[in-house]
Amino acid sequence: MSAQGPQPAADLLARLRAVDTCAVSDALDALGLPGAVLGLRCVTGSHRIAGRAVTVDLVEIGRTETSSRHLGTAAVDASSTGDVIVVAHGGRVTMSGWGGVLAAGAARNGVEGVVVDGAVRDVDEAADLGLPVFAVTGVPVTARGRVVERAWNVEVVLRGVTVRPGDFVLADGSGVVVVPAAEVEPVLAKAEAVVAKEQAMVAKVREGLPMVDVMGADYENLLKG
Repeated sequence: MSAQGPQPAADLLARLRAVDTCAVSDALDALGLPGAVLGLRCVTGSHRIAGRAVTVDLVEIGRTETSSRHLGTAAVDASSTGDVIVVAHGGRVTMSGWGGVLAAGAARNGVEGVVVDGAVRDVDEAADLGLPVFAVTGVPVTARGRVVERAWNVEVVLRGVTVRPGDFVLADGSGVVVVPAAEVEPVLAKAEAVVAKEQAMVAKVREGLPMVDVMGADYENLLKG
């Protein structure tokens, strides 16, 4: 928290967009926080997204009461610019947890992107819409008759990482990280410090210094201080 009090969410998102997942992961490590969601990649091209989490929790049919509302629709309707829809799909890769009609709605509402712990379908449609989707893989198999929404905008778990509504999500070519809303300012401060140190090291590389000197004690002590 700054001396003037907590920053507005828009300012925090701007700072988050200015760093990458590697720097944020390093910051989380330094502060003893979990947050790196492993095994997910952007299936719609090369994108970087940053936003606040709107969550969806999916379960297999039979494990909860069947809802007349299609999975993900309430989250899409409630989301807009600055939001990332996070779907806890339990790592399932034999059926989709997100599809093309949902992607059209998310794109219409200006959603930053979608993160799914499992498979998605209609990948080409999402790509054509310009909607970044991070997932395990793409499959053609529908969710109909297989999985349903247990709840939305609740605490979920993504590959061992807890995600709460309003948490900060950053995703890029290296993967996905989640920053608890209550910890975002110290994490950003540490990530920005990491970026500054790495930029100084790259400057030394461009000056022609030997790599053994550039990546000596400075690199090993990068997270200290």
